Amino acid sequence: MGEAKTASSEAKTAGPRLVAIVGPFQSGKTTLLEAMLARAGAITRQGSVRDGTSVGDSSPEARSHAMSVEGNIATTEFLGDRYTFFDCPGSIEFIHEMRNVLPVCDAAIVVCEADAKKTPALQVILREIEAIGLPRILFLNKIDAANTRVRDTLSLLQPASRTPLLLRQIPIWKDGIAVGFIDLALERAFVYREHAMSSVIELPADELDRKKEARFSMLERLADYDDGLMEELISDIEPARDKVFEDMVRELRSGHLVPLMIGSAERGNGVTRLLKALRHEVPGIGKLRERLGLADEGPALAHVMRSIHTAHGGKLSFARVLRGSFADGTTVTGSSGAEERIAGLSRLVGSSAMKIGRAEAGDAAAFLRLDRIATGDCFTDAKEAPPRLERSASTQPVQVFALSVKDRKDEVRLAAALAKLVDEDPSLNFIQDQETGELRLAGQGEMHLRFALERLSSRFGVTAEARKPLVAYRETIKDAVSVRGRHKKQSGGHGQFGDVVIDVKPRRRGDGFAFAENVHGGTVPRQYFSSVEAGVKDALNRGPLGFPVVDVAVTLTDGSYHSVDSSDMAFRAAAKIAIGEALPKARPVLLEPILSVEIAVPTEAMSRATGLVSSRRGQILGYDARPGWEGWDVLKAQIPEAEIGGLIVELRSATAGVGSYASHFDHLAEVNGKPADAIIAQHRGHRAEQG
Repeated sequence: MGEAKTASSEAKTAGPRLVAIVGPFQSGKTTLLEAMLARAGAITRQGSVRDGTSVGDSSPEARSHAMSVEGNIATTEFLGDRYTFFDCPGSIEFIHEMRNVLPVCDAAIVVCEADAKKTPALQVILREIEAIGLPRILFLNKIDAANTRVRDTLSLLQPASRTPLLLRQIPIWKDGIAVGFIDLALERAFVYREHAMSSVIELPADELDRKKEARFSMLERLADYDDGLMEELISDIEPARDKVFEDMVRELRSGHLVPLMIGSAERGNGVTRLLKALRHEVPGIGKLRERLGLADEGPALAHVMRSIHTAHGGKLSFARVLRGSFADGTTVTGSSGAEERIAGLSRLVGSSAMKIGRAEAGDAAAFLRLDRIATGDCFTDAKEAPPRLERSASTQPVQVFALSVKDRKDEVRLAAALAKLVDEDPSLNFIQDQETGELRLAGQGEMHLRFALERLSSRFGVTAEARKPLVAYRETIKDAVSVRGRHKKQSGGHGQFGDVVIDVKPRRRGDGFAFAENVHGGTVPRQYFSSVEAGVKDALNRGPLGFPVVDVAVTLTDGSYHSVDSSDMAFRAAAKIAIGEALPKARPVLLEPILSVEIAVPTEAMSRATGLVSSRRGQILGYDARPGWEGWDVLKAQIPEAEIGGLIVELRSATAGVGSYASHFDHLAEVNGKPADAIIAQHRGHRAEQG
C-alpha cells in the first residue's frame, strides 16, 4: 500500500507533462482533445470538428478538408497538474508530425475504434511508439456506436500491438447501447452523462458475474508480472485495491502492458477517468530524461518538436524543456551551433497564445524567433552546441511534383517560401534538378504535397503550378563505327584546323564512358589528346535522340594537324563533329531508368499490390513476410521510373491508407518501338516549349 501511495505521489509531483494523442485517420483524436479541454475547463464548451468550431484543426487547410494536416497543441491544467496535449494527424502521409514529438513525450493516448479496416493503421502507429518504449493508453472511442462485445474488440485490436492489452473497463449495455461502464480496478459502476462527468451508481445485479469474470482476467494478466499477486489469486485472496493500482502503474511505465479504456469523445464520455489515469499513472520529466539517457544535472536543454512560420509574428519553435529552465531574453545555442536570443515565450491552446516569462523543466512552450534552430534540433543556454536526439529514420519521399510559377519574378519568393515549409516539415524536401532544370518538391504522398502547395498560397502568398516531373532518360549505341571529324576555318590571320579519326563502340550496360588514344606517327600531337576527349564529352551530353549518351568507348586512332592553325579549341570542335556523325550511324537506342522497389502491405492486399506493379510495366521479383510485422508482406519488384508516379496513391487506396514503398535506382533498360517514339516526341516538345 505504501508503494502504491509512493507511485501516486510521484505522479502528482511529476511536473508538467506532455502527452501525444495519436491514432488512425478519423478515429476521433481531435474530438478527444476538445473533450479533454472542456472537461479540464480550458474552454467553456466542447466544439465540433464537423462544424469547424474545435480548438484543433483551425488552419484554413484543415477546415476546408475537415481533417488534421498538422499537429494541434493545447496546454491546460487538471486537478492542479499541467498537461500539454499534442494531437497528431492520423493519415500516414503526416506521420512525421508524430515522429517529431513522440521522443520527448511522457505518454501517448492511442485513439482507436472497433473497425477491422483500421487495425493495420493502428499497427503502424503502435510500431512507432513501441520502438521508443513510450508508455501508452488505448482509448477505445465511439463506444456509443459500438455493435460488438468489448472482448471481441480486444481480440480485434491485439494483433496490432506487440504488447498485451489490458482491459480496464467494460461497458454497461442497455437496449444495445453503452450507457455507462464498470471500472474493473475501482470496482465501481458509472453511468454516462452528456458532456459531463459520469455519475457513480450501484453495481447492477445483473452485471456482477460479468464484472467478476472481467476483473479476474485483468488480475490474471497483471499477475503475469507479479508473483505475489499470482499467489493471492491462486489462494482466492482478494488483492488490495492499492496493490492493483500499483501493478497497473508499474506495468504501464515498464511497457509490459497497455491499458485499454473506453468512451465516446464526441459525447464527452469516459474523459474524466482517462484524465485521472494520466494524472496518477503517467511519469514525468525525470523518467523521460532516463529514457533519453540524459543526466538530471547540467545546462538547460530543450528539444524543438515543431516550427511554425507565422504571417506576421515571425517563427515559433514549439519545444519541450528537458532540463533546467529558459527565460524570455535568454541567448541559446542550437544543435547546428547557431546562437539565437529568445524573443518571447507562450503557452498555446490551439491558435491562442498566453505569454509567459519562463519555461521550466517539463514545460512545452512556444519560443519566438529562434530562426536558425530547426525542427528536431536541441538548444541550450550553454555555449557548446548540444547533439540532436536520436529518433527513427525519416520516411523516404514517395511522391514528387515539378513546380513552376507563372511570373519568373516569383521564383526567388517560391524558393524562400519552400525553405520555410521544409523548416516546418522536414519530411518535405525540394531540389533544383540540374539536368532538367526543374524545381522539385518531394513528400509523403499526393495529399501531403497538395496541402503544402495550399500552404504556400495561403501563408506565403506564392502560387505554384505542379506537374509530373521529367524522367532522366539516356541513350546509347548498339553498333561500332569509325568516322572522321574535321574542323577547318580561315578568317584572316591564324585560322582553325583540327582533324581526328575516332572509333566509337558500345560498352556493357553500366560501364560508363571510356576514352583512349591509339595514334601512331604523331598525326595528332599528344598535347591535343585532352582537347579531343573534352570535345567527345561535350557531344555526348546530347545524342541524336535528344538525351545524354552513356556506356560508349571512344578511341582516337588518327588525324592530322597544322603547325600554325591547330589549337585546343580546333581539336575540341573536330571531336564534337566526329561524334555528331558517328552516333546516328551506330544505331542509337533509348534507355529508361528502372527502380528497385520494396512495397509493404497487409497480407490481404498483396494481390492488389501485384496487380499495381504489373499494370506499370513492372517485374515482380518475389515477396515474403515483413519481418516483425504480423499480417504484413513485402513485395520486391522493378518498375520503370516513368511509371512510378501515382503508385503511392493507388497503393494507399488499395490498403486503407497504410501501404508504403521505398525505391532506389537499379539500372537502365532499353525502350524500343512506339513507346520510345512517344518519349522522344514528348521530350522534343518540352524542349521547344522551353525555347
